[in-house]
Amino acid sequence: MATHSLRSVAVGVLVVALSFAAPPAVAEDALWVAKTQTVATQITAYATVEPHATLEVRAGVAGVLHDLTAQPGDEVAKGAVLGHLAGPAVDALLAARQSALAGAEATLKAAQQTLAAERQKRAVQLSTRSAVDQAAAAAANALANRDSARAELNAAQDMTSVRAPQPGRVLTLAAAAGERLEPGQTILTLLPAEDLWLRASFYGADADRVRAGMPGQFVPASGGALIAVTVRAIVGALRPDGGRMVNLVATAATPAWLDGESGTVAVDAGTVTGVAVPTRALILDQAHWWVVVHTAAGDKPQAVTPGPQSGELTLIEDGLAPGTAVVVTNAYLEFHRGISERYQPPD
Repeated sequence: MATHSLRSVAVGVLVVALSFAAPPAVAEDALWVAKTQTVATQITAYATVEPHATLEVRAGVAGVLHDLTAQPGDEVAKGAVLGHLAGPAVDALLAARQSALAGAEATLKAAQQTLAAERQKRAVQLSTRSAVDQAAAAAANALANRDSARAELNAAQDMTSVRAPQPGRVLTLAAAAGERLEPGQTILTLLPAEDLWLRASFYGADADRVRAGMPGQFVPASGGALIAVTVRAIVGALRPDGGRMVNLVATAATPAWLDGESGTVAVDAGTVTGVAVPTRALILDQAHWWVVVHTAAGDKPQAVTPGPQSGELTLIEDGLAPGTAVVVTNAYLEFHRGISERYQPPD
């Protein structure tokens, strides 16, 4: 008798537990009536801030490097002197250029004196017009040679100074103070301050939709403020992974990004019109997308093809007509109702 009572209690407890575990009734599920909407679409991709190119500051003449003040990470202005080149080779070059200038100036002075004399003679009919013209041509040639010699001396003097060709940041040093350098040898590498852009890889159909001039926003992975960008160009060649490289530039003149910074970029791709449903109503099962539609005969799964997503809504490209009632709340549970009855345990 006691055993029978215990069994009755156990069955009662089991019935109560099952009543609480049962899923909510379909009538209580929230429904969404699918309707045609126009939404703004975006194409997103991973992106990295990169320089257009780095600049190598090279030795203009052979010499020994002195007074090298630059260090990696230093911000430098255009024309800033970062070091000097000195030594016997530099001294010999400067001496030769100064001597050439002195000779050119002496030649010019003599030519100008000859021209003045010929003009005086011509005034008293002691010289011909042809002689004056020849003296004037010689003076003009001597003046050009003097200007050329002066420019060459200035160039040699300038080459003895290591200068930053553009404002930027020093990346690496390739030479040390006291080192003897040959003409053209790299001293340091400079990252131009205003020469950064954004590079992103787009894949498949998204890559075909990107066009030059499209606006977008770069979202740094560090969590910084959004940076407005514009698509500058689409590189035609495919990457080894099948992606297409897209170059984007900042809308602002001085964007707040750093070389090597990464994040995501969202390119505004215009608007699309279609049947919209809440994204949480979509169910992925066996590599296919479904929704649960509510009909007079009950709820049933419906295969669909999702399109672009905007906020909490997703456009359905195929498989759903406007006005269809779609289950939103507990859609996943409703889709898989009775799965235990279809499940076959392994032997």
